[in-house]
Amino acid sequence: QVQLVESGGGLVQAGGSLSLSCAASGRAFSSYAMGWFRQAPGKEREFVAAINFSGVLTRYAGSVKGRFTISRDNAKNTVYLQMNSRKPEDTAVYYCAADTYYARLGAGYSYGAWGQGTQVTVSS
Repeated sequence: QVQLVESGGGLVQAGGSLSLSCAASGRAFSSYAMGWFRQAPGKEREFVAAINFSGVLTRYAGSVKGRFTISRDNAKNTVYLQMNSRKPEDTAVYYCAADTYYARLGAGYSYGAWGQGTQVTVSS
């Protein structure tokens, strides 16, 4: 099973951009679908975006569609989340997840590996 480490979190002003990375260990990265989730204080964890093993298929939550872009580089064992036009309600701990089934991530959950999370704060 892969191990995941997120990075790139921080403080950004509303309207700004931020890019998150999730580095995976293990040689089977290209066989996993990858996803990003987030959890705001006092709220349940929610789905943000998912990408299939090849990068051809992607899916987004309605709240981020058109503002966020998920991508992956299988040669670098890394998945990215480019976040533009940030809003204060995007403030949360962001987690990446790996799953052997894209359909699970696309449906908003994962039974696979999770990273430890990275904090993203958007100031108004």
